[in-house]
Amino acid sequence: MVPLSYYVILSLIVFMIGVIGVLIRRNIIVILLSIELMLNAANINFVAFSHYLQNVTGQVFVFFVLTVAAAEVVVGLAIIIALYRGKSTIHVEDVNRMKW
Repeated sequence: MVPLSYYVILSLIVFMIGVIGVLIRRNIIVILLSIELMLNAANINFVAFSHYLQNVTGQVFVFFVLTVAAAEVVVGLAIIIALYRGKSTIHVEDVNRMKW
């Protein structure tokens, strides 16, 4: 049996990779992927604590987080496509406002 602390440490590592990706990278697609990593780190914690406490509530929350993540991907990619058509770039520093 794997101890709960291993899951929490794994979640922390994945979350920190996501935070570093959001803060350092300039590509909007990589930033969205980093946000997905942070959401998955939260999912790891939900499932680990749900298993540890013998309660399915955490696993139910995972479905809600996955739904929000799917909606975030759809809206984010739509914004990226609109920005690329208007500005011909997907770098954050080149896009300072939504107005063309």
